[in-house]
Amino acid sequence: MTRKYSSISVETTLNSGINTTATTMVLPSVSAATALMGGVTLAPGNVDIFTVAIDVDTINEEIVYVTGVSGDTLTISRGQAGTGTPGVSGIAHSAGATIKHVLTSSDLIYFNTAIQPDTLTAKGDIYAASASATVGRVAVGTNGQVLTADSSQTRGLAWTTISSTPRIGQVVTATTTNITSATGGAGNTDVSGLSVTITPTSATSKILIVTSFDIGAGNGAGNTYGLGRVLLVRGGTTLTQDTNGFYYPGGGAIPSFVTYLQYSMQYVDSPATTSATTYKMQINNLFSVNYFAANSAGTSVQISAMEILV
Repeated sequence: MTRKYSSISVETTLNSGINTTATTMVLPSVSAATALMGGVTLAPGNVDIFTVAIDVDTINEEIVYVTGVSGDTLTISRGQAGTGTPGVSGIAHSAGATIKHVLTSSDLIYFNTAIQPDTLTAKGDIYAASASATVGRVAVGTNGQVLTADSSQTRGLAWTTISSTPRIGQVVTATTTNITSATGGAGNTDVSGLSVTITPTSATSKILIVTSFDIGAGNGAGNTYGLGRVLLVRGGTTLTQDTNGFYYPGGGAIPSFVTYLQYSMQYVDSPATTSATTYKMQINNLFSVNYFAANSAGTSVQISAMEILV
């Protein structure tokens, strides 16, 4: 039952006496019943209760719950808050006995253990409001379900089962026009701007990395080929690497020139984490006299990280 309260309730009296087991009491007039309830209305079917005391501040004081109102007649549940046998019997009262809306120890205990209008009864239960701003319980779902917004539900929420079909959960993209040159023999060099950070929503998710950019490779005097590597790195771990280069078959004096190669990469990773994870591209110039650069044309290029929910 939902407890109702009013801050403008007006004290009244019994119109006629009641015995210890009476389940109704009559007030002097309909207006007295309206004033006592202080504007509160009770849902039918013993759904709501309104607490009053009869013979207030006397040895005959009894706490009863008002569960229904019909004109000047109130339906009551007797003997509450230790003043009788709850719901069964209370104390006899004479005509003229005072009746007053009160807050009792049972009300305070109720609010110490529950929140209106429902009690949370299971681990994971939550409260949510309806369209009429009435707070109520939303029962916990089953293992593996997720809470989603659903306007068809009374409280706008529903527990749903995650689809077992792999699908894209999120996409994070970084774009750059930067040119990155790698010094020969200097080791791995981060490609400026081709780095992306994604936070997986599930440790079972896979991450698809996609990128495409040009590589400029040039020879140095006396070399007939240039050679370099392109690497995909997660944190400090190299996930994959490819070797790229060119061959100049001439003889004698070899002119200096640059060959442009288009590099594309798709890689599926399983990071097994829900923490922020960074993926970046690197290049490595394997000859000290060669030119090796990523996005050497300075165009707009991208790297994308897509979470695949599985």
